[in-house]
Amino acid sequence: MIVLAAGRGERFAASGGTVHKLRALLAGKPVMDHVLDAVRASGLPYHVVDADPARPGMGDSIAAGVRTAPLAAGWLILPADLPLITSVTIRAIAFAPPRAVTVPVVGGQRGHPVRFGSECYQELLDLQGNNGAAQLIRARAATDSIAIMALDDVGCITDVDTLADLQRAEVLLRNRCA
Repeated sequence: MIVLAAGRGERFAASGGTVHKLRALLAGKPVMDHVLDAVRASGLPYHVVDADPARPGMGDSIAAGVRTAPLAAGWLILPADLPLITSVTIRAIAFAPPRAVTVPVVGGQRGHPVRFGSECYQELLDLQGNNGAAQLIRARAATDSIAIMALDDVGCITDVDTLADLQRAEVLLRNRCA
């Protein structure tokens, strides 16, 4: 699994955030710690891709992460700003029937992590810039080599890009624990 923690968090700062969004506190713990707790609880191997000026965009970060495990049977790509993701969801996506691409969908909205099979290796390595893997997903959807996995875990779609997102995640987390 590749955990993407290389973003600059500009929207969070623009919304009034005073720390990087991954260090912002959610229920007294940094957003990224929530993500890493779920990743560790999944039992799957993982690699965190941190910020590096040599990798200015999401595509560059994904490619860097894939390079750390070139012989893998596939890769889960998980942005580090999804603090409500659960280990159960991570494992469900990881162990779903193999397809070139597996995308979780919650209430009609595409989420994360996205699983890419080994047949996507070169395409993932070729990613660069800010586009991430969306174009690869669209291309694979056109060839019918994509699996849509319907889930009910809002953690797949609850990312923290602004202070309002952080507040919404706080409410969802509180309701989940109630």
